[in-house]
Amino acid sequence: MEFWFIVQHFNAQPIWVRFLSFLCLLCLSKFTLILLRWVYVSFLRPGKNLKKYGSWALVTAPTDDIGKGFAFQLARKGLNLVLVGRNPDKLKDVSDAIKAKFGKTQIKNVVVDFSGDLSEGIRRIKEAIEGLDVGILINNVGVSYSYARFFHEVDEELMKNLVHINIEGTTKVTQALLPSMLKRKKGAIVNIGSGAAIIIPSDPLYAVYAATKP
Repeated sequence: MEFWFIVQHFNAQPIWVRFLSFLCLLCLSKFTLILLRWVYVSFLRPGKNLKKYGSWALVTAPTDDIGKGFAFQLARKGLNLVLVGRNPDKLKDVSDAIKAKFGKTQIKNVVVDFSGDLSEGIRRIKEAIEGLDVGILINNVGVSYSYARFFHEVDEELMKNLVHINIEGTTKVTQALLPSMLKRKKGAIVNIGSGAAIIIPSDPLYAVYAATKP
């Protein structure tokens, strides 16, 4: 009885009230679905078996921060690693730390300075991955300003490195690994961007970095 009373009361309202109520219901339903999906993805959805992509993963700039975290997590999932960085000592330290924690992990270190000769660096990477089923690529390499500055204050060398490393470096590494993924019809590529390009659009005083790290 109460339900029919509500229906009759609703039908008695002016059409504009019913229309607005319908819009509110749609908005509420959409928000509820978004919330439920976020809860599922963040807390309930089971993790993927990353080894289905391949038994190897390649991580650029793996010696600090996000790249290092990815390297450890991928090793924890049972993947072997190709670690690409410019400092051989830091690469060795990270490799030793990973092997100490995950003894079965195979690791190949490739020394590449992305601010230097990319052609030579990509050649080394191709040699290192020859015959390996690299199923995951983490494009983490990047460079930013050492301190905030206006666009016209960005010197030529920094401008060159921002474009050369953040854009060309990421593109060339992807180009080197993608053919084998397409051939095997499986693989995953993760490009690490920056909140500078999303949270604060064009990030004042870091404009070039934001543009090269979307």
